[in-house]
This record gives sequence, C-alpha cells and structure tokens, in this order.
Amino acid sequence: MGQPVSEAEQQGQRGRRGALIEASVAYDGDSACIARARAFTREFLTRVQAVAGLPVSGRVMGTVPLVVSELVTNAVKYAGGPCLLTLEVDGGSVRATVWDSDPALPVARAADAGRVGQHGLEIVMAVCHAFEVHREPVGKRITAVVALADTPDTDMSPSGT
Repeated sequence: MGQPVSEAEQQGQRGRRGALIEASVAYDGDSACIARARAFTREFLTRVQAVAGLPVSGRVMGTVPLVVSELVTNAVKYAGGPCLLTLEVDGGSVRATVWDSDPALPVARAADAGRVGQHGLEIVMAVCHAFEVHREPVGKRITAVVALADTPDTDMSPSGT
C-alpha cells in the first residue's frame, strides 16, 4: 500500500537500531510502488534537513532516490511480492535497506556497455560507499549506504580560522 509503518523523526530520538532519523514503508510489490518509493525517499531526505539540520547535498538528493529506485525495482521484478523499505540516517550516512521475500541473492554482472538493461546493481554498487546483502529467515535484505556530505570532512570552515 505504501503507508509508513514506523518513523522516528525527532532530533535526538533514536529508532530501533539507533538511527538518528528512521522511516520505513511497506509496499505491495506492484510496479507503481517504485515511483512511490522514490517520492518517499525524497520526502525523507527533506525531513533530514528540516528536522535534524543535517546537510543533504544535491548529489545525495539525486543518488539516494536512484539507489532506492533500483533496489525496489529489483524487488518488484524478481521477488514479485511485498517489500519493505527502511531509510536511516546516522553517522553522516544514509542507509537504504530493502527487504523482499525472494531468498535468491542478487549477482553483480561484469560491466558490459553493449548489454541492454540489467545495470541496476552495477549502478548501485558504483555510487554507494557500502553495499551488503543478507539472507533472512524469509527472503533477503539488501542495504546500500551513501555519505550525506560530498566530502568526509564535515568542517566547512576555511583552514586556519
């Protein structure tokens, strides 16, 4: 359905895994949920800026919805059932996790400029600084992590000041 199932959005409030800001949404697995997941992600990143006052660069505003879109697309295409999207911010990173009911783990293909389609996992792994896949008792959980800042140094003041 695309309704949020849990949110911990108050600055300083910690979610179930200790995230500063966390939001989850369950989808029924129809193809329309891909666009809803992108919109949910953009709204989440906007709340990260407004509620926590954390910087979210233009790169992050474009990259994280792309990553979520690819992960949810794969869940819809290959699992063919419900999926759960969880977004978390903590430690200067956004963690996007998608659970689906298919236990088959994704396999990254070798780069092939001539291949039409099936580049989603390739793209996700290229733009994230961490990527994990875990088999669950039912299905699997895929997590991609993107840094909030464009550089690891969050101190934006000029040197020597």
